[in-house]
Amino acid sequence: MKTTDHVTLKETSFNQLFRRISPEEICDNVFTLAGKVFPVITAGKEDHYNSMTASGGGFGMLFMKPATWCILQATRYTLELIQKEKTYTMSYLPDEYKKQILFLGSKSGRDSAKMEEVELTGVQAPSGDMSFKEARLILECKLTEITTPNPDDFYTQEAKDYINEAYKGANDYRKYVFGEITRVWLKN
Repeated sequence: MKTTDHVTLKETSFNQLFRRISPEEICDNVFTLAGKVFPVITAGKEDHYNSMTASGGGFGMLFMKPATWCILQATRYTLELIQKEKTYTMSYLPDEYKKQILFLGSKSGRDSAKMEEVELTGVQAPSGDMSFKEARLILECKLTEITTPNPDDFYTQEAKDYINEAYKGANDYRKYVFGEITRVWLKN
């Protein structure tokens, strides 16, 4: 991104960049969003927020509401903030930001200043939740449930192998995070 573009981006408000659409208007293939594009999950407010990269998850209806779910490592700082705030965003950025997306997944914000180091421009949605001006699609989510999968609840060998591999060490436990999609923002 050119410096002049970045300066312009910094000065542009959320409402100038994004328009609200309904969840049903999302044109992306859900399998691409859930499996090939790594969303940036962000929790917290403007004075203190943290982001991480997610891989895996899904979309659907839960309790008659549009919802998403993702799998997060139990020790992630962003998960703590999701539990505290009860809201979070899932931001989908263009491929040109892949290096920054991977950076957000490479270190913890608990003991580093990674949010100051990342080369993305934080932006506060009208709800107060945080995302990035570079995002092309933002889902605002209200926390519905966090659960720890029990290896005995899986019936295919592939699923059992995945869960058993993920649970080898205490720090490897995964949490399934379910959230109601409350707002969807699309880049203008």
